[in-house]
Amino acid sequence: MSNKRLITVLALLAVAVTGCSGKADADGAAKLSLDAALPTTVPAGTKIVVGDPTTEVALKLSGQYDKVSQYVQFANLSGGPQTTEAFRAHALDLGSVAEIPPINATWTGLHVRIVASKFRQDPINHPIYKLGIAPGVLVKTLADLRGKKIAYSPGQAQGALILKVLKKAGLTKDDVKLIEIPSTGDVYVQALAGKQVDVAPIGGVQIKRYLAKYGKDGATTIDHGLRDDAGHLYGPVESLEDPAKAAAIRAYVAAWGVAQIWIDKHPKEWIEGYYVKDQGLSAADGQWLVDNAGHPDIPADWSDAIERQQQTIELLAKETGNPVIQAKDLYDLRFQTVAADAIKAGAK
Repeated sequence: MSNKRLITVLALLAVAVTGCSGKADADGAAKLSLDAALPTTVPAGTKIVVGDPTTEVALKLSGQYDKVSQYVQFANLSGGPQTTEAFRAHALDLGSVAEIPPINATWTGLHVRIVASKFRQDPINHPIYKLGIAPGVLVKTLADLRGKKIAYSPGQAQGALILKVLKKAGLTKDDVKLIEIPSTGDVYVQALAGKQVDVAPIGGVQIKRYLAKYGKDGATTIDHGLRDDAGHLYGPVESLEDPAKAAAIRAYVAAWGVAQIWIDKHPKEWIEGYYVKDQGLSAADGQWLVDNAGHPDIPADWSDAIERQQQTIELLAKETGNPVIQAKDLYDLRFQTVAADAIKAGAK
């Protein structure tokens, strides 16, 4: 999404949110403490703005959309930079992101909390990213990264992955040449093809397309061998302190959990309805993405996830000069079992 379009979307959403939530502020409604029990009834007229376009499609395809449409307004926003801007504009209540945005948002002074987390079963064999190697560049192992030009995007999951890869390889930033390039669309694929960089983390269908288009020229990929599967729903604390919105967020997280399992159980419908009709990909590309993703893991206990995120925080803090924060403070543990409980209830 272009910056101009993003600004327009945020402006429109800000108007919508003001219309939905301004009354509560004006009436001086009591805030919901972050350690208070979550309300379980969504008051009539409550609206939350959610940037989670993939789940929006899943809810429609599965016939569950009407259950959330009465209190959810979907925004075509996702990813860290867009959700952070929308939170700052008070135009978004919930966003879908990877591991890094909640950390960076906190470092930039935003108060946010994670309310849902999804991972992949057998994550090492079902990575989101692979390391793309430019045509003519010899990289067979992580040790071969020494001296190479590597695409690096601070503040994004791809950037954090590169730091983790260097650590695993026993290398430092001084052992390579980090080239700062934001990772959007096929930017990294083009950077590899144009020899701007030797190595770049590429994900999703870009992996398949990169090899199909440039493999004949010597383009390759290698596995990084690390977990890169974290996906979260998170939102600003101010939304969670609004009792009505907190109830709506809780209800949405439950619907979100059921939707992830529906996707997993209905691959043919998902490929046709999402990858082909919504995203404009071929059925073959959709099948590749389904196979590559494997099966979801939506835990009812976030202890391991918090521990892994703490390791990420400490690595990033060391490399970026930011203070070490506590991963547990990024999670709203009241939501820990909401999605898993909804999945269990739906399976009965």
